[in-house]
Amino acid sequence: MALRENHVNYSVSNDEIKKLNEQAQKYAEKLSAVLNESHKVIIGQQDALQKILISIISDGHVLLESVPGLAKTLMVKTMSQIFDVNHVRIQFTPDLLPADILGTKIYKNTSGSFVTQKGPIFHNFVLADEINRAPPKVQSALLEAMQERNVTIHGETYELEKPFLVLATQNPIENEGTYKLPEAQVDRFALKILIDYPSKQEEIEIIEKNSSTQTNTIKSIINSGEILEIQKFNKKIYADRVITEYIADIVNATRNPKDYDLDLENMIEFGASPRASIWLMRTAKANALLNGRGFVIPEDVKAVAHEVLRHRIILTFEAEVNGITSDKVIDFVLEKINPP
Repeated sequence: MALRENHVNYSVSNDEIKKLNEQAQKYAEKLSAVLNESHKVIIGQQDALQKILISIISDGHVLLESVPGLAKTLMVKTMSQIFDVNHVRIQFTPDLLPADILGTKIYKNTSGSFVTQKGPIFHNFVLADEINRAPPKVQSALLEAMQERNVTIHGETYELEKPFLVLATQNPIENEGTYKLPEAQVDRFALKILIDYPSKQEEIEIIEKNSSTQTNTIKSIINSGEILEIQKFNKKIYADRVITEYIADIVNATRNPKDYDLDLENMIEFGASPRASIWLMRTAKANALLNGRGFVIPEDVKAVAHEVLRHRIILTFEAEVNGITSDKVIDFVLEKINPP
């Protein structure tokens, strides 16, 4: 594999790039084993599994969205088992309370004092199943944990153990008994992954797999210490200034489309937030790492652009009426902004 892509001018030496490449390739082999292990249980959905892995590498939370029955919960549960970390599933329901997630203080008669009873949020991987079924006050209870990696219970703040990731699922077709996630909450998710139907051949495999008595045992491949090690190395992946400018142009184009000759002024109400720029860089580095590279190329940015931006672009009513989706807007932007 070539150390450099000839359309990007790097400001570091070949030796530095070579060292990063060698380390990236070692981690990429281990991460490839994670994907192979997940396919013992999950049929197809290669892209969705890779994006979940990218969210873990880049230390970002992920929101999975699809119609029922496409293995959203199974994907997250499987990943939690492959990564040797403590994990929990919280089934979000309309009667859930913030204390059911964060914890509370309870009075002990024996000691005559209050003690803190920590909630299920104190796990490494938290599966927030059907997150949009819980009311806004419960959804908001996750904000501090997702952003600050802390939890405040009755005025006392507790630090969450690392790695810490919230992996949430939601069903977009049901409106009854659901509460739309507020924009502030959605923006905390690094990626929003849309899961599509399997192909016909994959469907046949799913039927056969679920009709047999054979069971596959998932084994742990990476422990929590190795996850932190990979996350730390991901920050060292080299990204040249031209990549940074490319990301800034993409995000700025969603806010000021007219400056880039994009006819989207009446389609976008609010462009992507600064978090979009940060996560485009972090996840582009993770994509490079998955491909065994120690440096970022424009294709890495394009590979994660839809998942990073689709939930951060607020469209106008006119756009929705005309069938324009945030993914189409992202397509227009990526076509218009020339990569370095």
